[in-house]
Amino acid sequence: MRRPAPHPVAPWVRTRLRAAPGAAAALALLVALTACLAGAYPRAVDRYEDAGLRTALRQARPDHTTVRVTAPQPDLGLPAGRRAEAMRPAALERQYAKVLGAAAGPLTVDRAQSAYGVAATVSPEVPDPFLPRPSGLPARVWLVAPNGLAGHSRLRAGRLPRAARPVGSATPEVEAAVTAATAKSMNIEVGSVVHVPAPGRRPLAVRVTGVVVPREPGGAYWSTMPLQRSPELVTLPTPGPDPAKYWRGALLLPAGAAPALLGTGTDPVRYWYLAPDLRGLRAHDLDRLKSAVAALESGPGLRRARAVTDSGTDVATELDDTLTLFARLRSGISPLVSVAAAGTGTVVAVVLLMTGGLAADRRRAELALLRARGASLPGLTGRLLAETAVVAVPAGALGLAAALPAVPEGRLWPAVVTAAAVTLTGCAALPLRAALAHRTVRATAPREDVAGVRPSRRRTVAELTLLVAAVGAVAALRRRGTSDDQLVAAAPVLIGVVAALVLLRLYPLLLRRLTGPARRLRGAVGHLSLARAGRTSASAVLPLLALLTALTTAAFGGSVLAGVADARDRAALLTVGADARADADGPLPAAVPGRVRALPGVRAVAPVSIDYQAKPEDGQDPVPLVGADPRSYGELTARTGLGAVPGSRLAGRTGTLPAVASPSVASAYGTRRPFLVRLTDGSAVTVRIVLVRDRTPAVSGGDFLVVDRAGLADPANRPTALLVTGAHLDPAALRHAVGGSAGIHVRAEERARYADSPLQTGAVHVYTAAVAAGAGFAVLALLLGLLRAAPERAALLARLRTMGLTRAQGRRLLVLESLPQALLAALGGVLTGWSAIRLLSPGIDLTTIALPSAGTPLTEAELHADAWSLTVPALLVLVASVAVAALQAWWTGRQGSVRELRAGETG
Repeated sequence: MRRPAPHPVAPWVRTRLRAAPGAAAALALLVALTACLAGAYPRAVDRYEDAGLRTALRQARPDHTTVRVTAPQPDLGLPAGRRAEAMRPAALERQYAKVLGAAAGPLTVDRAQSAYGVAATVSPEVPDPFLPRPSGLPARVWLVAPNGLAGHSRLRAGRLPRAARPVGSATPEVEAAVTAATAKSMNIEVGSVVHVPAPGRRPLAVRVTGVVVPREPGGAYWSTMPLQRSPELVTLPTPGPDPAKYWRGALLLPAGAAPALLGTGTDPVRYWYLAPDLRGLRAHDLDRLKSAVAALESGPGLRRARAVTDSGTDVATELDDTLTLFARLRSGISPLVSVAAAGTGTVVAVVLLMTGGLAADRRRAELALLRARGASLPGLTGRLLAETAVVAVPAGALGLAAALPAVPEGRLWPAVVTAAAVTLTGCAALPLRAALAHRTVRATAPREDVAGVRPSRRRTVAELTLLVAAVGAVAALRRRGTSDDQLVAAAPVLIGVVAALVLLRLYPLLLRRLTGPARRLRGAVGHLSLARAGRTSASAVLPLLALLTALTTAAFGGSVLAGVADARDRAALLTVGADARADADGPLPAAVPGRVRALPGVRAVAPVSIDYQAKPEDGQDPVPLVGADPRSYGELTARTGLGAVPGSRLAGRTGTLPAVASPSVASAYGTRRPFLVRLTDGSAVTVRIVLVRDRTPAVSGGDFLVVDRAGLADPANRPTALLVTGAHLDPAALRHAVGGSAGIHVRAEERARYADSPLQTGAVHVYTAAVAAGAGFAVLALLLGLLRAAPERAALLARLRTMGLTRAQGRRLLVLESLPQALLAALGGVLTGWSAIRLLSPGIDLTTIALPSAGTPLTEAELHADAWSLTVPALLVLVASVAVAALQAWWTGRQGSVRELRAGETG
């Protein structure tokens, strides 16, 4: 029996990809680019947070970050041999290997910088006459026997110390080394012998055999105990003008000589110092890292350390304090970065959905025909999913593969998750849109004009739900601040979504309001453009949502960045007092002000004399007294905005001098009566407070008095500081003009110093990149929305040209048709961005991201609306919409009408 020949059936996916290769390539490019950005974002955040953590630990110094495990000397009741054996290197090394196991979890140990040994806890006085005695007090020495001295130092003179025979508590003499800094400060040479007192026996003779130089002076091996590296001059808190001082330095014994400390009165302890490996610490493990440190200090880790060393072992570190400070800084920065991530993510999702919607609209007739011929909705959706997956999945994988080397640091799984989410959205956009549009079999698709369709109850309920969620998020954020990352991230996005829905509700009303004035217009272009604007598809919610979300995020982000810049500028101005400042301990040379005025870029110079120890009414509390030229100082205060002082109010050369005072000084000495101020040189001046100002440029503190410099006696009237204003000042030229008599502080340099943490600078860079990406995708959403209506517009112009419409009228028609939506998006974006900033500013503090944790005179940086961030993106949207409409009209005018008419007839 012959079988019938099978009918050749081409696979669906291959057929569709061959039929529309351009659309497939565009989808692949969009998914690849989006997946690359999505995969790079979490790794970029990890990178700057990890760098910030390492910088915070490095700035805290090893003496605060090293985990110090110490055990007391062996029990006095034990035999002398057993006590000495417990102090030898072999026993300490075995215990060190076991102590390392107590540091579990994410706390990784840098074994190269960790150390163990024996150290004294008492630094006895030594009577040797060659040691310095700055105040007549004998020097003190600190005995320490560290491991690995040879590997962590270079020999400058002599040889390294050795323990030639087994050393015990009765050993009369041992060898030692000293660092070059200790040898220089304490007059120690190779061959010097230091006699350390020992109770009940002759002093222990410590012979110096070598002078060493640390290989890594800043490493944990030397810096956990800084005295081991550098001596210190100790000042005793004694009364009198000349406090008592003495030197204290370290003698570095060989590890085998540690038992000798048992015979001294230094109360030695055994130590095992665990230096954290900064390269192995990650910010995302911060909570686990804090738990591991806590477990070492007073938990299971401490029990394990005592089990392998001694029952009296103690663990101490300030690492947890450093981690807490870093966590506080990160908690203030992360919510602000999440705003840009949420806004950009929303815009990206909208663009991917619009891409699917555009493809579904382009194939509406095809899919409707398939449904009419019996294709099931699940089958049709599955075929469309396979069609898009073949394109989107490889593109998403390619984008992820490009993101990993672009940002080589950071975790892998967040990048994979975000790239997979983008890929999944790209795959599902077309099938979901098609399933929604063709869930019912229809011969023709119904019209859904935005001006004619009445919102359904489901839409009304959804809009009210979003409105309630947005109001709740804003209220909670204003009340609680930026303590909740998700809340801060969701609030601006929710405001943009609600604004888009509200504007779509108002759009038909606005169009109806325009019909009245349009009746007075002559010609048909105005009426036709309004009719065309009213026939916009009701699905225009997606491009409007993308635009408003992007504009809100851009306005919010631009205002954040502008607020950060303003806060740093303000803090730098408060610190310097002008664009540049020259300060000297005494009077400046007379020629210096003239040389500074002649420098390029200098606008004005205000010479001032400052006496920081002036005492009103011969009291004990000093108040800085500033002597200034009324005219130049008045211009400076007006230009900087720091306590503006009219020059006429300050002028006064004889008798009682008028003074400008801070509120605290005015409250203490009054504004109605004159009072005497005693200067450091012994002279005195009588002043009366005539003006009260919160700040003044010459002094950054909260207390000050400002008087006319001409009313002061010589030498108090000679300038000790110059306040310089100008643009593009050259610090090197200023230093050369002033010479070595003064220190130079430039406002630009001071401002650059405030962003001292990679956590701050990295957050600003990621925020800027996220806002830029959101703006780019918003423009893409705008172009997709215009591309959706492009065939219909081309066919319309072709038909109207057959009825006598000129090219100029065609351009006006398309421009006027696009203007209502463009104006709606632009004005709505400005209003939404301004509203979001006004609503959220009470709960957002920019101080953490703008300024260091301490050392700046500005206590708080607030979020304010930035005019450029509000208007520029909105104007770009308006210009882009009009430009695309005009370009389409010009291009259509150059083409013939036959093709467009045929496309319109068949569509």
